[in-house]
Amino acid sequence: MTVDVRVTRHPFLDGKLKRMLIDGKWLEAASGKTFETFNPATGELLATVAEGDAEDIDRAVAAARRAFEGPWSRVKPFERQNLLLKLADLVDKHFDELADLDTLDMGAPMSRTRGSRLRAVGMLRYYAGQTTAIHGETIENSLPGDIHSFTLKEPVGVVGAIIPWNGPLTATIWKIGPAIATGCTVVLKPAEEAPLTPLRLAELCMEAGIPPGVVNVVPGYGETAGAALSAHRDVDKVAFTGSHVTGQKIIQASAGNLKRVSLELGGKSPDVVFADADLDAAVPGAAMAVFANSGQICSAGTRLFVERKIYEEFSQRVADFGKTLKVGDGRDPEVQVGPLVSVEQLERVTGYLSIGRQEGARPLSGGERLTEGALSKGFFVPPTVFADVKDDMRIAQEEIFGPVISAIPFDDIEEVIGRANRTGFGLGSGLWTRDVTKAHKLAKAIRAGSVWINCYQAMDPAVPFGGYKMSGYGRESGKQHVEEYLNVKSVWIKTG
Repeated sequence: MTVDVRVTRHPFLDGKLKRMLIDGKWLEAASGKTFETFNPATGELLATVAEGDAEDIDRAVAAARRAFEGPWSRVKPFERQNLLLKLADLVDKHFDELADLDTLDMGAPMSRTRGSRLRAVGMLRYYAGQTTAIHGETIENSLPGDIHSFTLKEPVGVVGAIIPWNGPLTATIWKIGPAIATGCTVVLKPAEEAPLTPLRLAELCMEAGIPPGVVNVVPGYGETAGAALSAHRDVDKVAFTGSHVTGQKIIQASAGNLKRVSLELGGKSPDVVFADADLDAAVPGAAMAVFANSGQICSAGTRLFVERKIYEEFSQRVADFGKTLKVGDGRDPEVQVGPLVSVEQLERVTGYLSIGRQEGARPLSGGERLTEGALSKGFFVPPTVFADVKDDMRIAQEEIFGPVISAIPFDDIEEVIGRANRTGFGLGSGLWTRDVTKAHKLAKAIRAGSVWINCYQAMDPAVPFGGYKMSGYGRESGKQHVEEYLNVKSVWIKTG
């Protein structure tokens, strides 16, 4: 059953062209090109946006370089901290507006986007705290004579930041927060599917008093603006979140000036359920490890390994739980599963639904696009659970990025460790058990950047997040994230 969602027009959607921010000024694209962004739940036009390309990236990088080598280089840590705290206060003040813009532009239910206040504001305040905690160290060396040695931590320089569409607000903060904290400047290329929240956040950056050129936002397409940014010879570092295929292209593009690169890429994460687990907690936990955000989460626990003695029961319970979730327009506060972000993503996910059936997997729930009533206007796929999945099936090996679980039985702990690691990815992983010995053994054995035990997708600004293998390198959040934006300089002074 669907209901009409009656909402007032979002204040940011005023019918005017959404321009790019370069050097503190709102500019049209040098080419004059624009593109349109749509609500994936209804198909309605939200806004027309300036389409940046290589020339606009050149302008933005030049502005970032001027700021980095000019006034921004003289701003003290306390001042940068104060700017981040002002921005945090503004994000807190306007949070519902920002969250609702995420819902409109990429489809996530407001029950999810409005629930991320603590994370969004908390990240900014965490980076503010880190601003005054950056320091080198004095190192006693073993050379003869009076030679003193110490290190300095210095900002890496101009950062090119490229973000995905599956969480625009927090993804933007995850990139600009550490840049400001460390004294870097940044050129942000938001995803073309969801550019509106980053542009609104850029307005708040200006309101907070962040100087011109420190934060620049150039919307556009990956193959033009994104490619130009990742290859630009005056960019010192690229921070990218997205697919491993694009990540590989960014590494290749970075070779021109050997720029620093940090990558948070895709995943095919294992979520392991033992028979001794608290199944009442594990069922919704394993389900929402994938169904949250319509499965559009890089660390989603899409390979659900279930101990064989409870496999049929547990898989069916997860499928039944998925059937209870309300699918629809994210502006409805009762909706728990929104649309996929675009028609391209819809075609990708429904393609995998067909592949799963062709390979012999058995759908316990979902499995087809939803087209009834108002859902026909959007890109909706219901929570889907496939049983009888084999490790070598494509739905068990390839990232789908939709609300699709592959349920796979296992018999013992050694077996499941090997099978859980038999993937090119290594971003997230989960484990459900009451046995502390199993918990410790798998936490150490699973090759992934995060291991969640009796929970899934727990995140905190102080705790690092990142991947192994094809899921990328570098970390976001935590002190390790700040280090990604710093160079270490060794200084030697002979005094005698």
